[in-house]
Order: sequence, then structure tokens, then C-alpha cells
Amino acid sequence: MEAQKTLPEIRKVVVLDAPIEKVWKAVATSKGIAGWWMDNTFEPVVGHEFVLHTGHFGDSPCKVTEVDPPRRVGFDWGKDWHITFELKALEDGKTEFTLIHSGWDPGKVTEFGQPHPVVRGIMDGGWEKIVKAALPAYIGRMA
Repeated sequence: MEAQKTLPEIRKVVVLDAPIEKVWKAVATSKGIAGWWMDNTFEPVVGHEFVLHTGHFGDSPCKVTEVDPPRRVGFDWGKDWHITFELKALEDGKTEFTLIHSGWDPGKVTEFGQPHPVVRGIMDGGWEKIVKAALPAYIGRMA
């Protein structure tokens, strides 16, 4: 039997009590992303290289790969990962938000020497809290 070549992507889904345009501002602007995730120099322009300020891990290089307002934004993060935010308008002014974190490889390590399988487990739990608690709380505080 052939060994698995990749680890499954992390996928987190939440229904937010806000219209898609408001959620877009929260997930596709530098100010918005800083409000619920981390400080950054993001701009919603394909090809834009930006930095995520990841605290004690330092600055992490990123590059915007996709911008489709107000439905999708994607970017490469570091040397291996890809992040996609997908938005879908629902009835009653709600929005379904999906985060997809891909690029996991059981044979690779991060820039900090941590094996992907270990980091994936940690980040899966982190994304759970960020997407299901921090993002809705931020959107609730937005004007």
C-alpha cells in the first residue's frame, strides 16, 4: 500500500449573522484580518506580497493568489501553505464562511523545524477557536 503523500486540509465553517459585504470587509482587508486573526500588511490585490506578524514566530511572508469579491480570497503563507476564505450569502442576511488551510505534507517541516503533522494538529485547534469565536466576535463589534 502506498503511503499517504499529503495530510488533509484544515476546513472550518461557520454561519455568521452578518451580510456578505460586512464579512468580506472582515476577511479581505488588512484592518479586518488584524481584528480577528493577526496584524498584517495584506492588500486584496492578486500578486501582492505581504507579511503576517505572527508574534513570537516573527514575520511570515505571504502572497495573494486570488481575489473574487465578495466570494473568495486566497493567499500562499510561508513556503508550503495556502489559505482560502470562501463566503456564501445565505437567507436572512447571514453568511457562510469557510476557511481552508492546505499544503500539509507529512514529510515536510516548517521554517521553524516543526514537522507538518505536529503543526497541523495545533493549527486545527487554533483555527477552530479563531473561526468559530474570534471572527464572529469581531464581526459583532464592527460598525
